[in-house]
Amino acid sequence: MSEFEFLPSATIGQYIPTGSVLHRMDPRAKIVGFGLMMLAITFSTSKIGVGIGLIAVIAGILLSRIPLKFALKGLLPPLPFMIIIAVLQFFFYPNPGTSIIFRLGPVVLSVAGILSGILIILRFFTLILAISLMSFVTSTSEMIHGLQKLLTPLNRIGIPTMDFVMVIQVTLRFIPFLAQSAERIAKAQASRGAEWGGKSKGLVSRVRQIIPLIIPLFTTSLRRSETMALAMDARAYGFKANRTSMFEYTFNWRDALFILALLAIAATTLFAPKI
Repeated sequence: MSEFEFLPSATIGQYIPTGSVLHRMDPRAKIVGFGLMMLAITFSTSKIGVGIGLIAVIAGILLSRIPLKFALKGLLPPLPFMIIIAVLQFFFYPNPGTSIIFRLGPVVLSVAGILSGILIILRFFTLILAISLMSFVTSTSEMIHGLQKLLTPLNRIGIPTMDFVMVIQVTLRFIPFLAQSAERIAKAQASRGAEWGGKSKGLVSRVRQIIPLIIPLFTTSLRRSETMALAMDARAYGFKANRTSMFEYTFNWRDALFILALLAIAATTLFAPKI
């Protein structure tokens, strides 16, 4: 039944309470710290810098007591797209320089293009692991509370920060829901005679399997969204501009050290020497 299991591959958006040190951090510290890391990984032009970011993220996964094998499963769904982007980068790198390996008209394969493609894959994979780690150690309520506290000053100039926070949360938490829905639809279609698994191993066959999932998955998502909107209206969501919280989080010296440590890692990632 492994061909029907989509949820283990959708690691982004899953909260796994292991009680680690990272789980006990203030949500504001986690949002700021991980935000600095992701910005540094995104804008770093150094392979060494992105590699440092990857090592730091893997160390965070181990520190949070999340199985590394489970976290790495989140890299499988976007892998084909990353390979396609990297191959295009290999042959259409704009500045190949003098280290040309192969040339056929506008198609040029160079050492610089290969290194650039590798950097793109490394960067995307590091970002996916960083986002997954943040969702592993931060629950929905913590994320909402932390973002609202950080964005509170924007309320004074008329920006509806509560709605913005809710949009982010719904986006992240809908990813596991879509994976669960895809599992149910695939199992239902297989029970009615659709071909799944070993009989269809080619790329074209896999695409033909996925296409029938799109319409029912889209319909299910719309129905779920409508139900959630009705539930929010029934609970008077948005009636008050400032929401209260059942739990009050305190920012202490451990949270400050956590931000400083991630700030140092982010600076090293961003300003690492190029090779």
